[in-house]
Amino acid sequence: MVAANRTPQAVQRWIRSLRYNWERNGPTLRSFRGVVRYRTAHCLEAAVAAATIMEQHRYPPLLLDMESQDMLDHVVFAFTINGRWGAVGGSRDVGLWGRKPVFRSAKALAMSYYEPYIDLNARILTFAIVDLRDLDPYDWRFAEHNVWKVERFLTGHPHSPLLTDDRRYIRLREQYRRFLENHSPHDTPFKRGRKNWM
Repeated sequence: MVAANRTPQAVQRWIRSLRYNWERNGPTLRSFRGVVRYRTAHCLEAAVAAATIMEQHRYPPLLLDMESQDMLDHVVFAFTINGRWGAVGGSRDVGLWGRKPVFRSAKALAMSYYEPYIDLNARILTFAIVDLRDLDPYDWRFAEHNVWKVERFLTGHPHSPLLTDDRRYIRLREQYRRFLENHSPHDTPFKRGRKNWM
């Protein structure tokens, strides 16, 4: 598994092959080992799994945490290639998967998720890049149990504001409301920048 997935693109394909973890038996935060065992992941589990794999190929285990006004954050594994930022991500929503390494900064990478994240309640307000190595020797990589310390680490880390226009947000939310009349809530009407989605 780890040896076969040597690039962010390969890991993104593997993440997309997994079922989304709807946590029907209660909340989980599985390590890479748990994700492989159950072949299911929500966004934070996918990010932890991607970080574990890519760390073995000399990528630092960085996560991009994006805090939302509805208290449902989105988290992806973040990486750089030739000074440009990209991401590997899992989600029930198509617009929140990974990104190609084309963004000049972590802020620009976070901003690429702004429109696809909008639904009737969600809006990204802040973002942070965190290095999971700061948790060592805590076993976030291969633990048999839930790794809740990762979530606490993310929420306790200082975040930077992602400043956006309120009028634009209201307009986009109304666009999403109209979109829902004929579409699944797991898709997005916001396709700007889709060429950069992985």
